[in-house]
Amino acid sequence: MNYQPIEQYKKIWIFKHKDMPVSDEDLAEIKPLTEARAEQVWSQQISKENSHPELFGEGDWANKKQTWLETDNWQKLWESDDPALPEMLAEHLQWDESTVIWFCYESEHVIETTWDVFRRNWKNFLFFDDGPLLIGRKRKQVVQFHQTGNYRIGNRK
Repeated sequence: MNYQPIEQYKKIWIFKHKDMPVSDEDLAEIKPLTEARAEQVWSQQISKENSHPELFGEGDWANKKQTWLETDNWQKLWESDDPALPEMLAEHLQWDESTVIWFCYESEHVIETTWDVFRRNWKNFLFFDDGPLLIGRKRKQVVQFHQTGNYRIGNRK
C-alpha cells in the first residue's frame, strides 16, 4: 500500500484548519504516503543519505548552489486573503494541472497530490515550513520553502 487514509494522517489538521478548510473534493486527492513509500520517494527523488532538509550534504542536489536560481518571499502572500501562488513560483512551475507532485517534508513525511490541487491549497501545506521541497514527477523544476518566509526556485539535474 502506497498511501495512508487521510483520516489517519497525524497532521490532518493542516487541511481541516478552520480558517483554511480544504474542500472534500480536494481532500480526497491529497494522499499522505505510507512511511515505507515516503522513504522510497525521498531516496529516489531527494537524498539517499539524509532524511531531512536541514541535514543535506554535499552529495545532495538540493545542497548545490547551481540547483537554485532565485529566491522570493512566500509568507506575505500566505498571510493575505489572496489564494494565488507567489508569482515567481507560478511562473517557474508551468506544469499541467494533472501533474503528480510530491510535497516532501522529510524522508518519512511526503504527500502526493496533483499540481492543480496543490495550487488551490498551497497555504495548507506550508503550516510546516522547515525546508520542504515541492517536486513534480518527471519534472526538473523544484521549489524549497524556508521558515524565514522565503522560498527558492531551481532545477534539479
